[in-house]
Amino acid sequence: MSFSPLTVGFDLDMTLIDSRPGIRACYRALSQRTGVFIDADLAVTRLGPPLADELVNWFPAEQVEAVADMYRAMYPTHAITATPAMTGAREAIAAVRAAGGRAIVVTAKYEPNAKLHLGHLGIEPDAVVGDLWAEGKARALREYGAGIYVGDHTGDVRGARTAGALSVAVATGPCDEEELRAAGADVVLKDLLAFPDWLATHRGARL
Repeated sequence: MSFSPLTVGFDLDMTLIDSRPGIRACYRALSQRTGVFIDADLAVTRLGPPLADELVNWFPAEQVEAVADMYRAMYPTHAITATPAMTGAREAIAAVRAAGGRAIVVTAKYEPNAKLHLGHLGIEPDAVVGDLWAEGKARALREYGAGIYVGDHTGDVRGARTAGALSVAVATGPCDEEELRAAGADVVLKDLLAFPDWLATHRGARL
């Protein structure tokens, strides 16, 4: 595989998309279907880890796999149209392209649903890789030669560092700036609106 001189990876939930409204709606529908109480408002405050990590709080461990399959099947109906892009998401992707680079998405979300979100919002990365969390994201980042990984969670920081990529964190998810820095983020931005200027400065410093 040949690599672009610049490849930037992005997380999805709470980095490129504000998935809270859609996930909240899907959890409420799942609760109604299964008859099991799920505190959807609480669940959306801790997005990032794999779905099973949340479901185990509400269902017996032996039921989690089947419930996760049910949730993923329900997800397109309840979550896609309810989910907006994060502020600055399109500008961040455009900045990578303007610099002659590739933008990829590496996420813990079920890959088909991740692609549905991006298609609905008209965000077109060069590749989408799903079902990878934390250090596991390093596999895709290495495969695509990503030198930068942008995410909102300490798990994203760990993934970047495991891959040997620069960790750029945005304080738009469940982890605040202090947590992100403590986890080892190289850069912490308020949101993606700050990313294009940061990228220009970063590339200028490397020339």
